[in-house]
Amino acid sequence: MGRIKPQTLIQQSKRKKAPSRISATSIVFYSLILFIFAFFLFATYRHWSNRTRFQPENHISVSEDENTFVESKKSDLPGYAVLNTSKGSIIIELYKESAPEVVDEFIDLCQKGHFKGMLFHQVIKHYVIQASHNQGPGATEDWNLRGKKYTSMKHEAFMLGTSKGKYFNKGFDLFITTAPIPDLNEKLIVFGRVIKGEDVVQEIEEVDTDEHYQPKISIGILDVALRQMM
Repeated sequence: MGRIKPQTLIQQSKRKKAPSRISATSIVFYSLILFIFAFFLFATYRHWSNRTRFQPENHISVSEDENTFVESKKSDLPGYAVLNTSKGSIIIELYKESAPEVVDEFIDLCQKGHFKGMLFHQVIKHYVIQASHNQGPGATEDWNLRGKKYTSMKHEAFMLGTSKGKYFNKGFDLFITTAPIPDLNEKLIVFGRVIKGEDVVQEIEEVDTDEHYQPKISIGILDVALRQMM
């Protein structure tokens, strides 16, 4: 019997061996690939699902943003006015909520320089000081006489207002009360109050006047500065 060559024995040994097993490292590697693929599919599904579901809500949020913009626009309006007069400065808090249209008109006129150089031409002690471009005697004299008949304290001192008659006829004068005057509630549109400079108002109130309550010396508004905050 002839001897079998070593190479032949090696080949026969390879053919008799069982199939090799898959290593643990390979199992982990392929499992990781399957997990990543599955996660990618899930993430893609969630992305498109959420995009479709939130489209109507985005539309609502646009409307809410518009309302927020309107509210912020209101809050951006100046809340204070500084009347720089020849006697000193008077700081006014504007009533943006209770008299918005009048405040808007006042702010617009301030920006146009309407009050620059306006004189206080009616000064009645313990009543009002009035600034206007009209230099003649007005109805304030009559108000003074009728005001003594009232005892109500609804109208406070140091309130800023404008005449209803002139305002509705596209005019705009300024009144600052120096005492509680309830009868002016029907004649003035109050749109602010003095928060600083009461002493300046009282100094203007104490000037000498003629029989028509017109100051004997000129006292006027040099300019008006608007402020967001004080």
